[in-house]
Amino acid sequence: MTTNQKKLAVIAIGGNSLITSKDKASIEDQYENVVETCRHIADIIEQGFEVVVTHGNGPQVGYILERSEAAKKKVHEVPMDTAGADTQGAIGYAIQQALQNELRHRGIKKNVATVVTQVLVSKDDASFKKPSKPIGPFYSEADAKDLEAKRGWAVVEDSGRGWRRVVPSPMPVEIIELAAVRSLIDAGIVTVSVGGGGIPVIREDNGNLKGVAAVIDKDRASSMLASVIGATHFVICTAVEKVCLNFGKPDQKNLDDISVADAERYMGEGHFKPGSMLPKVEAAVQFLKKGGQQVIITSPEKLGDAVRGQGGTRILG
Repeated sequence: MTTNQKKLAVIAIGGNSLITSKDKASIEDQYENVVETCRHIADIIEQGFEVVVTHGNGPQVGYILERSEAAKKKVHEVPMDTAGADTQGAIGYAIQQALQNELRHRGIKKNVATVVTQVLVSKDDASFKKPSKPIGPFYSEADAKDLEAKRGWAVVEDSGRGWRRVVPSPMPVEIIELAAVRSLIDAGIVTVSVGGGGIPVIREDNGNLKGVAAVIDKDRASSMLASVIGATHFVICTAVEKVCLNFGKPDQKNLDDISVADAERYMGEGHFKPGSMLPKVEAAVQFLKKGGQQVIITSPEKLGDAVRGQGGTRILG
């Protein structure tokens, strides 16, 4: 059986959903959140779906870079692409273990595996000329300017909280390990892939791949993955149960079922914020325009119900 013949869902969970507060950010706290999320992913598997899980890693990469900065006088620093790989392995391990345990408790005989995934970006992507994605720790202006001069970083003041490094956020072009992901899906293995949007790599003139200091949007990479593997459903986990118009205002309106045309109109009217709901809706529209059947945007605890049609926002192709 090929991937196109299966009821197949890509489920994108956010890196921030694994850290619910600054006071509960330990590895143990994050694992508890993974366990809870995996209970709801298992609900979807129990409904007969083959599943690929993707995840964010922004806070986790930030912690690695902060530890690296603090320890640089004693041990080597960690490059950004390696930090991305580290988090793919660590978060993938947590998801593998938690989901495997949950499936075993339910009597579902399925294996779970993580693919450390590289995602090709164009070295000519316009974002490399205008980095905009904040990463890592906060600095004083003086320290940030010093790092800018010594390391060639781009730095900006971030919302009154201090100065931070910014890196490019290029568009994903190709999933390097796609054949491995497809093989695992065809074998019935729950697969964790494109963690954090994938490790961004460019192809050099000699054909070799090389990691770059950049961040690929997790939802865009997940949407691309969902399209190329022939997924029927693309499920995006976020902090709210439903997408809203006029979010946080007295006339807030929750959305249930909407069309691609509705979604595009709402985006054009400015209802969704950049860096929040906008990239999720953009990724949803992209998936549906490439042949996907349905996108569901909801909170982790509503995953199972939303796939049954009992919650969340559904965008239909």
